[in-house]
Amino acid sequence: MKYQPGYIKVALPKGRSLSATANLLNEAALEFDGYSHKTRQYRLQSVRFPYLSAKVFQDKDIPVQVAIGNYDLGICGLDWIEELQVRYPASALVTISSLNCGEGSIYLAAAYHAGMPGLDKFLAQPNNWRIVSEYPNLAQALALSLRLKRFKIFPVWGAAEAYPPENADLAILWARNENEIEAHGLVPVMKLLSVDAFLIANRERLENENLSQILSCLSPRLASRPSPDKEWPREGFLSLKPLTLAQSKLSTLRKPIAALSQWQEKAIKLALPDGHQKTPTSQLLEQVGFNIQEYSGKTVNRRPSPNLDWLGIKVIRPQDMPLQVANGNFDLAITGKDWLLEHLYRFPLSPVRELLELGFGKVKIVAAVSRDLPADSINELKLLAQGGRFAPLRVASEYVNIADKYLRDNHIGPCKLVPTWGASEAFLPEDADLLIDNAQTGKTLAEHNLKIIDVLLTSTACLIGNKDSLDSCDKRERIEFITQTLQRGLS
Repeated sequence: MKYQPGYIKVALPKGRSLSATANLLNEAALEFDGYSHKTRQYRLQSVRFPYLSAKVFQDKDIPVQVAIGNYDLGICGLDWIEELQVRYPASALVTISSLNCGEGSIYLAAAYHAGMPGLDKFLAQPNNWRIVSEYPNLAQALALSLRLKRFKIFPVWGAAEAYPPENADLAILWARNENEIEAHGLVPVMKLLSVDAFLIANRERLENENLSQILSCLSPRLASRPSPDKEWPREGFLSLKPLTLAQSKLSTLRKPIAALSQWQEKAIKLALPDGHQKTPTSQLLEQVGFNIQEYSGKTVNRRPSPNLDWLGIKVIRPQDMPLQVANGNFDLAITGKDWLLEHLYRFPLSPVRELLELGFGKVKIVAAVSRDLPADSINELKLLAQGGRFAPLRVASEYVNIADKYLRDNHIGPCKLVPTWGASEAFLPEDADLLIDNAQTGKTLAEHNLKIIDVLLTSTACLIGNKDSLDSCDKRERIEFITQTLQRGLS
């Protein structure tokens, strides 16, 4: 729906913050019909206020949507608020107040080093620090605040705990507590911020619209609500203090050093996927005789043990694999062709190559629009754009590089790309006009009143490799062994 004076729109989270937010809204008599951990709806209507509606997003998308004015209010974790504001401090996002219903914290974590000195001496080492995080803006701000002389930020979609010590020195990640960090074999060096749920607002809406009735319902949960022209004081990195762990506890964290030594000795490094690709991948590996302990099943071991002593394995997100292979952190990986193309469209000179199509995990990358839009093909949408229907055409996608190439190939413009982090079908038609997304049957799109107007490509799981590894005399024979073994399993 388009913006209407007097009509209030709220962006609500899914994922880890959903249950706590739903309970808070119910206690404040602001409940939305159907908003619970079981919900599959994205558009919600207030039970109490006819002028109040909501849409459900991934946490990471909410600060952006509120900042650009698509939503008047939002509720999300402080981590994603800070991730936006540390890069765009002049954005139109106003952080109103904590709602006292968050979970966990953002930590700086490191691999344990024997005789680990204090934080100042540790960070003063002349390293070219490799920092991995799904919070790249926070990571850069922290590195500058700590006055690290040399550092590199490696953005990932998640599972940052899997990278130290082999592929990163430091990780900035969310965890429920310090024990969870230690369970990954890492040392929680510094607590950056507590991830409470916060109420946020668009500055213009807060100043010019009457949001008082909604805010008054939440007032018992607001922590000293400031006036609209004064934002919630943000936690500063310079005031942070290092965490302290007893030496007896540190002595138990020897696993990363052993893992680093073992990893360096492996002739071939292979990345395997977590998530929904994990089960078919493990089935294929078992079928061809690769016995990989602790990879199948529900529990995720980021470093499973194969029955080949020259093979090192790590379990990471498929989205991150092409870049990790390109950087030389892995020789091989099993990912989706969609993520390989997303990488290659951005880095056409990348050393990553597709070695083998594996056939499972089949999805189509499609272009979809609202059923109410009078366009049944990309050419018809193009004519609408040329006729001034959109100003500009808003395109939502997790695949920003695939989407950008598709729009250019079809000479569609002007366009505005809206990066998303999941649940992308929720953006249409209010917050985007065109969706570039993956679909298996198209059922989910149809349930959200969307229709497919074009198929960009078909994607399946594939084995990818680093060109330099393929050209290496020391690695070529073993890479061919893995490739041919997987090939036999497909026939």
